[in-house]
Parts: sequence; C-alpha cells; structure tokens
Amino acid sequence: MAGALPDGEPVPLDGSLPPDATAHVGKNGFAVYLHVPFCASRCGYCDFNTYTASELGGGVSRETYADTVLQELDLAKRTITPQRVDTVFVGGGTPTLLSADDLGRILQGIDDAWGLAPGAEITTEANPESVDLAYLRRLHGHGFNRISLGMQSAAPTVLRILDRKHTAGRAPEAAREAREAGFEHVNLDLIYGTPGETADDFATSLRSVIDAGVDHVSAYALIVEDGTRMAARMRRGEIPYPSDDVAADRYLAAEAALGEAGFQWYEVSNWATSDEARCRHNLLYWTGADWWGLGPGAHSHVGGVRWWNVKHPAAYGQRLAEGVSPGQGRELLTDEDRHVEDVMLRVRLREGIGLGQVDPVGAKQALANGLLDPEAYERDRLVLTLRGRLLADAVIRDVV
Repeated sequence: MAGALPDGEPVPLDGSLPPDATAHVGKNGFAVYLHVPFCASRCGYCDFNTYTASELGGGVSRETYADTVLQELDLAKRTITPQRVDTVFVGGGTPTLLSADDLGRILQGIDDAWGLAPGAEITTEANPESVDLAYLRRLHGHGFNRISLGMQSAAPTVLRILDRKHTAGRAPEAAREAREAGFEHVNLDLIYGTPGETADDFATSLRSVIDAGVDHVSAYALIVEDGTRMAARMRRGEIPYPSDDVAADRYLAAEAALGEAGFQWYEVSNWATSDEARCRHNLLYWTGADWWGLGPGAHSHVGGVRWWNVKHPAAYGQRLAEGVSPGQGRELLTDEDRHVEDVMLRVRLREGIGLGQVDPVGAKQALANGLLDPEAYERDRLVLTLRGRLLADAVIRDVV
C-alpha cells in the first residue's frame, strides 16, 4: 500500500522529491491541471472543492487568484524540469468566472516555466451561462483550443433537480459559439439517471448534443455523494435514489444514439468523433503520465509520488503569501499500487490492456460471461464488450 515518504516531509516543493521520481519526469507525457475553486452557486449534487462568494471568507478572491497561482508555479518550476507540457486542463468550480485575460496570464506562466509543446492541448471547463461569444474569442486568442461545457441535461425539470442555473438550450448554444470563436475541440458533459428524468428526457438531451455539432461527449451516471444537498433530500424522501437499471438503460441509449451519429467510445464514459477529438489530457491520466496540479486541493503525480494541496482557498493563498508550499501531504506509491491503478484505468479504455498484466483466471471468467471481446482476447488484449462496459467495475475487481 502507499505510504509516507521516509523523510516525513509532506510536500515536494522544496526539491525533496526522490531522485528516481524526477529522473525521467514526463517520459510518458506531462500535464498541468489548474483548479479554479469559484462557483456562482452550488449545485445540489456537487461535492467538489468549490466555494461560493459567501463561503470563501477573507484572504482570497477571483481578482487576485491568477497572481496566487503564479506564485505556486514559481515554486513548482524549481522542483521539476519536464521537457515540455503536453496538455493543460483548467477545471473547477467554474474557471470562466475568472477573466479570460487572467486565464491567459496563467497559461503564459506555464509556458514560461516549462514550455508548452507544439500543438499542446489547452482545455478549460465552463458553465454555459458563464461565457459568451466575446469571452470565448478572447480565451481562444490566449491559446485555449478545447472547451468542456457542463450541459448535464436538456430537460428543464432535470436541470432544476440538479440545481443547474442555465436554461435548457444554453449549453448547445454555447458550444456553437465556441466553434465560432475558433475552438478546435468542444465537449458537452451529460449526467444521466437523475431522479425524475424520463427516457424521452435523455433522448432529447442526446439529440441536443448531436445537433450542437460537438466532437466529444462525456456522459456519467449520477452519483449521490454524502454531504450534498441532493443526498439530504433523498434521505428525507423528497426525491428517490437513482436506479442502477435505469442508468444501464440510459448508457445503452447513449451508445446507440452517439454511435449512429458518428461518435465512438474510447473510454467507458467518453465518446469522440475521431482520435484527434479524444481528450489528450485525460488520456495522460489514464495511461500513467506525470502531472502537476496547481490550486487549492489539487493533486499531482510525478514518478510514483502523489501529493495534494491544502483544500481551502484562503489557506492556500495564505501559505503562498508567506512563501510556504501549499502542499498538505503526499504518499509514495508502491509497485503494487501503481499496477492496480494501471489496470483500473486501462481496462476502461477502448484499447484495453494486455492479458499478461491481469489475473488470467478472472479474465477467462469475464470472457465466458460475455464481458470481453473474444477477437481482442485472441490477440492477448482485454477489451470490454458493450455489456462489459456496463459491468466495468466488476470486471476490474475480477482481473486486478
């Protein structure tokens, strides 16, 4: 199991990463993740490390956030020297609550620190109501070439249950604006299985996504996390808990509609119209690359060492103002840890994983149960069938 590093030092920003971790940093690719913790309001299902204005307290603000992140970046570049940055992903929260110029300044800071690779994928998440054409054009002008918009549903009733603030038609409209602004790749996120969602509701959402002309779709079953407003409503009996059977039906509907429209799955919850449209940043995560996470609560990984920052933006800002690392803790992954994580992630990919990397007894049973592609199996690859994708977690448990 993962454990604390021998020196007991919780953070690596003072150059204390072990030499064997930094010796080949970025050999399998290097990514930068930036967490922007601000939200205009909190969605009922969300348990991410995000804060509305009333929850922030003093010591941090949207207006000063870019300068704070650049302070962390200044510390980070003293610790590792990757050959290049292959991808940058700005998530949240709602990153587009920051000005396009501030996001551009941070991107420039990453380029200055480590160098963006030619053709690097630069993504930001956005809520549909937080952007307009002018903002998107400015953002694209700063070098962003991919955007992921949180649509969740095209059904007004479902959006209300999820506490989403945008109107049903705004997400596809924002996707078209992103294309007009010059973004090469546009993703829309869907959530399915929300209580009250009908089959027709989800079919409408799928049609809206396809008609929007995007080249990437992510679709996730609703997960109800403890501590969220939605979980409390379910405990009180105000709305029912999600149904696994309904979620399976929705997934099959997504595969059918998206496949007919020219999308192909490349990870259990992600579809793209071409290999070029796949999210390269997530693929780096899923295939064992290194990355540095900037921002409060952000996680990083370099050479089997994983660490994370303090969660609250005020504490994050305070530490950096004092010239102290925002890192809160870290762990050294054992070879077994890394193998288990590799199997868990690669099994979910369309390319699958080599049979030599998984438990042969479990793989043989999964094949007999119709969960694995027999042709791929003959080529010594474990690749999920459609039914296997529905039961991916069970397959992983059996073959890890």
